[in-house]
Amino acid sequence: MAELVQVSKVEDGTRLLRWFLRRYPSMPQRDFYKLCRGGQIRVNSSRAKGQEILRAGDVVRVPPTLNSYAIVPVKKTESGTNFSLADLEALRQCIIHNDEDIVVFNKPAGLAVQGGTGIRKSVDKMAAALFPYDKISLVHRLDRETSGVLVVAKNQKAAQILSNEFQSKTAHKEYLALLNGDVKPDHGVIDNYMVKGQVFDTDTRVNNGTGQRPQRAITEYQVLSRAGGHLSWVLFSPKTGRTHQLRIHSALCLKAPIVGDALYGSRKKLDGVLRSMVETNNLFLLAYKLTFQHPSSGKMLTMRASIPDFMLPVIKFLEFQLP
Repeated sequence: MAELVQVSKVEDGTRLLRWFLRRYPSMPQRDFYKLCRGGQIRVNSSRAKGQEILRAGDVVRVPPTLNSYAIVPVKKTESGTNFSLADLEALRQCIIHNDEDIVVFNKPAGLAVQGGTGIRKSVDKMAAALFPYDKISLVHRLDRETSGVLVVAKNQKAAQILSNEFQSKTAHKEYLALLNGDVKPDHGVIDNYMVKGQVFDTDTRVNNGTGQRPQRAITEYQVLSRAGGHLSWVLFSPKTGRTHQLRIHSALCLKAPIVGDALYGSRKKLDGVLRSMVETNNLFLLAYKLTFQHPSSGKMLTMRASIPDFMLPVIKFLEFQLP
């Protein structure tokens, strides 16, 4: 029996052929057009030609013969990746924007952005499986423990333009974080040099113990709210993109590590409800907002991530607001 599938919001604006190829990547295009000519593929009960632009809410008739072309679980390979159809669908549900040039995810905490030795699941590999007819390229990174907005390019031109945006710092990033400490003053700029989890006042190699020249790291911050003199709800705007920059600046410069940071945190003693809330393995750092120029249209886009489930009860209890 044919399946009726409703087009989702993230699939709005996708051509019918591309929609089918994403869901049934091994299907030859000639078979697709043959099914269209035979009236077996329909959109909103009308015969399809294959180049229709789908809109959210449209209903696509999928003939049962296409089941053999569906995405199958990805087996373990030499790179160590191992994810299933359920994993791919979970990542698909994290899409907050999708068009011909880019896909934007609200990346969950705990998911690596880039594959490598010992990494079973990563955004780059899974996105390539979700969009097999696109050339998936990473243009910026988030730590595995960090959740929030992540932009991925779907073709070489978009990748080059977006990479230049991030390298030239024209893309504007904002993060929200819950810090374990009373941050003062209310706002400021942290401007120093960083290498291997250490911070220095200058960029000299002398006596830093690493043999490497530190790189400049700049972070603007603003305290949005406080809780009992123990917790601070902070908005970060990093101007550079050093490894673990916000985590290190929080712990070493503001003397208030991000809640859940097992690497740089030295948890301060809290009492009662506050203590139970911050005793977590989840990092309370969210890539909340990203503003950048679309690689094709040139239009400025602002993408926002929703507060992850593990953070939401704490933020609501403390009555903290979004900026």
